[in-house]
Amino acid sequence: MKLANTVLHSEPYFLDAIEDVEVLKHKNCVDLFDQNGYHLTLAEQQYLSRNGFSPVERRHEDCLRYDWLVCDKRNGAHINHSDLFERKGFNDCALDQLHAIAEVHNPMLYKLIKMKPKWGIDISIDYVSEESVFEVFHYEWDSFVYEEVIEKKKEIEQLVLRLDWDEVAKDIWELRDEWFNLSFFDQTKWRTNYFGISPEKFKNVIWSK
Repeated sequence: MKLANTVLHSEPYFLDAIEDVEVLKHKNCVDLFDQNGYHLTLAEQQYLSRNGFSPVERRHEDCLRYDWLVCDKRNGAHINHSDLFERKGFNDCALDQLHAIAEVHNPMLYKLIKMKPKWGIDISIDYVSEESVFEVFHYEWDSFVYEEVIEKKKEIEQLVLRLDWDEVAKDIWELRDEWFNLSFFDQTKWRTNYFGISPEKFKNVIWSK
């Protein structure tokens, strides 16, 4: 496993307004708003290229996602997914534009106006063999504070890169009577205790007061 050559961007906001505002006037442009994740509405997507970003499709969702830890291993312990995420708020000219259109054409845009920027990490390591298939490690962590996410990102990188995950998987499988029949969240808690790391933290609601 190795680190991909990617970064999370510290700039929390889209700043530049867009030229074609017709999408923003459409009543459905913020449909399926993701209150606690990273899926971008159609309105948010319009600001990407104007502000220097490219959308990346993940599981049929447009989002600001970057590869994090990568590995081409396809047996035993392997990376199921490993991603960095960010979601921008709006400020400066972009915010002024949203206010102007929300007041006259589309009050649904206040969903974007009230958004707080956030960043997050998400990694899943699975194990597969003829005898057993299970999740070895899964960790998601979000924050509205960029520096907190960077600190947590470094902590998890150090953990992932120093361990022999086939050996870890073997040990966890030997302990399966402790966790195999637990619920998803209880399994997650068991694993964070096993690795000696803080609990996961994600699904933070993105709106400000």
